[in-house]
Amino acid sequence: HRGHHRDASAQSILSERPYQCTECEKNFTTSGNLRVHQRSHTGERPYKCAECGKTFTRSEHLQVHRRTHTGERPYRCAECRISFAKSGDLTRHQRSHTGERPYKCAECGKSFTRSGQLQVHHRSHTGERPYKCAECGICFTTSGDLQRHCRLHTGERPYKCAECGQSFTQSGNLQIHQRSHTGERPYACAVCGRSYTHSGDLQIHQRSHTGEKPYSCAECGQSFTRSGDLQIHKRLHTGEKPYKCYECGRSFTTSGHLQVHHRSHTGEKPYECAECGKRFSRSGNLKVHERSHSGERPYKCAECGKSYTTSGVLQIHHRSHTGERPYVCAACGKSFTQSGNLRSHQRTHAAAAAVFGCRT
Repeated sequence: HRGHHRDASAQSILSERPYQCTECEKNFTTSGNLRVHQRSHTGERPYKCAECGKTFTRSEHLQVHRRTHTGERPYRCAECRISFAKSGDLTRHQRSHTGERPYKCAECGKSFTRSGQLQVHHRSHTGERPYKCAECGICFTTSGDLQRHCRLHTGERPYKCAECGQSFTQSGNLQIHQRSHTGERPYACAVCGRSYTHSGDLQIHQRSHTGEKPYSCAECGQSFTRSGDLQIHKRLHTGEKPYKCYECGRSFTTSGHLQVHHRSHTGEKPYECAECGKRFSRSGNLKVHERSHSGERPYKCAECGKSYTTSGVLQIHHRSHTGERPYVCAACGKSFTQSGNLRSHQRTHAAAAAVFGCRT
């Protein structure tokens, strides 16, 4: 009876999915789906992007990819008006409004909006890092992380802005950059109304209101609002400067500093003020400059209410309330609230040494 049931089930699958792969015996409802599947065995990718040469197994995947070049984003969220290149990305985004997280980890109970995120999360329990860089041996939990890392070795920046020609290693970075042209800042702070082009920037900004600094240096105890800032800070202790300029040999602690430094060789100043035409080599410098036109002073001291144009100036001001003087002279022990004041002070030692050196 059981054998008869199994035969009937197999017969049912064959009638519903009559096209079978001879390589792995997987069944499909149409011959077209079987043909596409067989490319996973043969490696064939017949659909090629005329813009960047990237190839795909399906024509619809190429169609979606083309939008990274054209900037087309036909799927729009009715809730917040953010647009997406893929319908699936819109579906996942909508869960940020509904709070739905249908994929739950059986190990720790953490929930996710995507099945792929759950799969990657599982590796935090198993320690699995299956994707290895052939160039330097570093391993990654996702193929995407490996692919992006490999571009550090190749210098490839396949995502190009049609507006200004700037290139990026990740499509997401291009998407964020394009908002500098459109002025779109879809992520707004509920406390002060300040808006951002990226959800992560909003999350970090909110810590300026809460005072949260979750990333602490094991070496000196200094805390940071961003994990990336902690990683960069650690290089002050190790002396590591992994990003080297091929033009002059100078090394930097971050890829961003190297990128900005390159502009000192090229003279490039890609960021222009729409108000007065002044150009800048850094987007942050443009942003601060624009406040001289708008009068905006978004960084407010919770202690006395005084406002500032940059977070760095607010941080220095806070020290007038706390008494903190973190910059200490190694020669005499005198401490300062600003690194620049320490540097100026150190010159008095250098000048004194020069005078005494002349007398001898």
